Amino acid sequence: MSLQHNFKIRKEGNEMMDSAYMAYRELRIAENKKRRLKTVRRQRIIMVLLIAILIAGIIFLTSRLVLEAHSETIDYKYYTTVDVHSGDTLASLSKESMSPSRYKDIDSYMKEVKNINHLDENYTIVAGSKIILPYYSYEFK
Repeated sequence: MSLQHNFKIRKEGNEMMDSAYMAYRELRIAENKKRRLKTVRRQRIIMVLLIAILIAGIIFLTSRLVLEAHSETIDYKYYTTVDVHSGDTLASLSKESMSPSRYKDIDSYMKEVKNINHLDENYTIVAGSKIILPYYSYEFK
């Protein structure tokens, strides 16, 4: 057999290359392409996982904030009618009924009681009368 039969010569550009070298070169190009595709696939998987983790984190934080907002205790404002007995004053009734967390001082609570009952500043309550007092409760009634 002749030497040219075993190695077919191809002309590429200005260079002469044998078929064995071309096969090796093409094989190397194919392997590089596979490696690049594998790398791109791995990068896409990592990107999708990072996005999924980010979305899960956002959902977790949002749900936690919503639950925290709903877990705050809500107090409801109600009104009750109280019979005035002898010796009762607006200040004494206010001290018994006032919610300290809702009013800055007893005077602001007494001002609201006067507004609700349509009382003027100098009005004194009389035994036997009824007065409406606001109060707060955590129970929904």
